[in-house]
Amino acid sequence: MILRLKGYVTVLLIMFLGNAFAQEKFTLSGTIADGSSNETLIGASIYIKEIQKSVSTNEYGFFSISLPAGTYTVQISYVSFGTQEETIVLNSNIRKNFSLEPGSEELEEVIISSDRPRAEIRKPEMSVNRLTSQEIKKMPVVMGEVDVLKSILTLPGVTNAGEGASGFNVRGGSADQNLILLDEATIFNSSHLFGFFSVFNADAIKDLKLYKGGIPARYGGRLSSVLDIYQKEGNKKDFHMTGGIGAISSRLLAEGPIVKDKASFLVGGRASYAHLFLKLADNDNSAYFYDLNTKLSYNIGENDNLYLSGYFGRDLLDISDSFSNVYGNAVFNLRWNHLFSDKLFSNMSMIYSDYYYGLELGFIDLKWDSGIKNYNFKYDLKHYLSDKFKLNYGVSALYYDFNPGTVTPMGLNSSINYDQLEKKYAFEPSAYIDAEHELTEDLTVSYGLRYSMFYRLGSQVMNTYANDQPVTFDDELKIYEKAAPTGTRSYGSGETIADFNNLEPRVAVAYKLDDNQSVKASYNRMAQYLHLISNTSSPTPLDVWAPSDDYVKPELLDQFAVGYFRNFKNDAYSLEVESFYKKIQNKLDYIDGADLIANKAIEQVLLNGRARSYGLEVLLRKNTGSLTGWVSYTLSRAEQQTPGRTANETGINNGDWYSTGYDKTHNLSVTGSYELNKKWSFGAIFALQSGQAATYPEGQYQYGDVNVPIFGSRNGSRLPAYHHLDVSATYTPKPEKTKGWQGEWVFSIYNLYNRQNAASITFRQNEDTARNEAVRLSIFGVIPSVTYNFKF
Repeated sequence: MILRLKGYVTVLLIMFLGNAFAQEKFTLSGTIADGSSNETLIGASIYIKEIQKSVSTNEYGFFSISLPAGTYTVQISYVSFGTQEETIVLNSNIRKNFSLEPGSEELEEVIISSDRPRAEIRKPEMSVNRLTSQEIKKMPVVMGEVDVLKSILTLPGVTNAGEGASGFNVRGGSADQNLILLDEATIFNSSHLFGFFSVFNADAIKDLKLYKGGIPARYGGRLSSVLDIYQKEGNKKDFHMTGGIGAISSRLLAEGPIVKDKASFLVGGRASYAHLFLKLADNDNSAYFYDLNTKLSYNIGENDNLYLSGYFGRDLLDISDSFSNVYGNAVFNLRWNHLFSDKLFSNMSMIYSDYYYGLELGFIDLKWDSGIKNYNFKYDLKHYLSDKFKLNYGVSALYYDFNPGTVTPMGLNSSINYDQLEKKYAFEPSAYIDAEHELTEDLTVSYGLRYSMFYRLGSQVMNTYANDQPVTFDDELKIYEKAAPTGTRSYGSGETIADFNNLEPRVAVAYKLDDNQSVKASYNRMAQYLHLISNTSSPTPLDVWAPSDDYVKPELLDQFAVGYFRNFKNDAYSLEVESFYKKIQNKLDYIDGADLIANKAIEQVLLNGRARSYGLEVLLRKNTGSLTGWVSYTLSRAEQQTPGRTANETGINNGDWYSTGYDKTHNLSVTGSYELNKKWSFGAIFALQSGQAATYPEGQYQYGDVNVPIFGSRNGSRLPAYHHLDVSATYTPKPEKTKGWQGEWVFSIYNLYNRQNAASITFRQNEDTARNEAVRLSIFGVIPSVTYNFKF
C-alpha cells in the first residue's frame, strides 16, 4: 500500500516538473478584499482579458496566476460587487492586493461570468453548490430570518426528514454522513429547537460550499457530503453593528477594528424567547436556544495572518420540573496563514470541538451527561505550480474522546447510583495530495488521493463472543437476539483495540464543449470511522456517536457521477443536470426491538449490511432581472440490504432491499425572489417531496381484549406527500441611505396554506370504540412572523 502511494506521488512530481520547466513565466499574486471592510473574499474572480483565462481566490482570499511576460488587462469581480479593471505590466513577480466596493457599477464592455451564480463550465468541480453571504441574505426568509440549512434544502439532492426534523440528507445518505465544518471545526449537531432553526447565524457567515460528490481529497471522515462554512473576519476599517428583532428570536452582531487595517474582531449572538410567552400563560414548559459567534483576526505582516474563531450554542427544554434537556456545540480554532512565496500558501489549524448532551429527570432524581470531543491538528498547503497545474497537500490528526453516558444522582434521597458508561477513545491521522491539471484548453482534470488511518484506543474492557458474533439468530423463532458474552478482554490506556486504514482516490474531469456548455464526470471513495447510533430517520440530541471497532466496521463509499452544464442567453439562465450512483459497504442496521439508550454493549443489536442510492438531479437558474431564482428537482432511490450471514438466517426484511428512512423518490423545490422597487422585495419557496418511508401494520391478531397489529416489511409504506409554501416581503423605508442607521421590515408566512404535513403516523386501539385507528402527528401549521433588521 505504501509503495502504491509512493508511485502515485512520483507520477505527480513528474507531471509537475514537466509543467514547471516548459516556459519561463512570472507570477501575479495577492488577495482580494471588500473595500469597505477589508474582509477577504472567497471565490472572487481574476480574469485576464488578453488570454481569456481566470482563477479564483481560495478560502482566505488569496490568488496566484503565472503568465508569460507581457502587458495584461486584469479584471477583478465578485458576486454583488462591482468589477475593477487594471492594466499590469508583468516583467517580474508581482504581489498586488485588490479591493472591491459593494454594489459599484460594472464595466459595460465585458460581462464577467463569475459575477453571477452561473454554471461553472471549465472547472472539473461538480456536485458542488456555493452560496455567498450576499446570496444567502437575498433568499426568501422563513420565520423572519434567513436560515443557512433551509437554504441548502432548496438545492437538488438535499432533503430532510420533515418538519421538526434535525439534520439533512444528501443523495440518500443519512444525517451522520455529512461533515459539517464551521471555520474548519466539526459541528456534530447543526440544529436548534429540534430542527426549527440552524446553529448558523447568517449575519456571521461569509461563504458556504456544499460538496455532494467529487469531494476533494483534503476532506475525509464522512460519506455523503461536506458543508464547509466560513465566518466573517470582522471589519478592519470601521465599527458596525447588525441585528434583528423578531417574534421568536433576536440577534445582534458587532464588528470593528482593533488596529485599523491590521486587526479586527467579530462577536455575534442570537437568542429565542418564545418560552417567556409560555410563562405568561401559566405554562411550566419552555424551549429556547442561544448561541455566540466570535472571531479575532490579526495581520502580522505581509506573509502572515492569525485567526482565532469560536462558536458556542445551547438548547434548553424544560417540561414542568420533571424533565430538563440541555444540548449544544462548542468549537474553537486557532489558525495561522503563511505565504512561503507567491506560489506556495499554507494554513495550520489547531481545533477543538465539543458536542454535549445533558438530561435531568426530576421525577427519579437522575442526571445524565454524554457527548463527544475531538482535538484536531491540520496543516494544508496550496502550491500554484503554473497557470495549468495546482497542487494541494497536507496532513491532519484527530483525537476523539467519547462519553456514552454519566449517570449522577440529583439529591441525597435519590435511589439512583452513580454510573459511568465506559468512555471510548480513538485517533484518526490522514494525509492527502490533490492536483488540478489543465491538460488542454478544453479538458481539465482534478485527481487526488487520501490515506486515512483509524485507531480505536483503550482503556476499555471489551466483551468477547462465541465465533466473534455479538448477535445470534434463533432458527425456530426466526429472530435476531443479543448474544451472551463468553468473557472479556481488557485494554490499557492508549492500547490499540482495533485499527483500520484506507486509500481514498478521487478524480473529476471536465470537457468544455464550447464557452457555454461542458460535460463532467467524477468518482470518489470515502471512509467513515464514526457512527451515529440511531434507528430514527432524523437524529435526536440523545443519539450517541460511536467509533469503529472489531464489531462496528468502518463504512466505505464509492460514488460515480456524470453531468451536463450549460449557460444560456449571456448567462441569464443556467442549467445543471447530474446523475449519480452510490454504494456503501458496512452500513449499520439494527435488529428488531433494538435498545440503543445507555446500551453498554451496543454491538449486540447491530448488523452490518450495505446500501445504495442513485438518481437524477436538475437545477435551472434564472440569474438576471427583477425576478430571479431557481427550480431544482431530484428523482432518486435510497435502499438498504442486510442479508443473512448464513444460509439459515433471514437477514433484515428477509434479506431484500428496502427503502431507507431518508429515501425520497421525488423532491421538487421552487425558489424565487422578486424586486418590485428599491423599497419592496418579495420571496417565496415551494417544496414538494415524496412521503417518508414508514412501516405500517398489514394485519392484526387478538390477545385477550387487545388487538395486536402485525407489521409488514420494514419501510414498505410511506407517509403522505410533504409540501408547503413559504412567502416573505421585505420593506426598506430608506433604501438610498448607506450610512448611519439603516433598517428594514421583514414579513413572512411559513406554510401559507396551512398544510398539515405528517411527521409520523401511529396506530392504536380507540379506548371508546375498541377499533383500530391511525393517528397523524403534525407539528407546524401556518406561522406568520415579523422581524425588524437593522445595521449601523
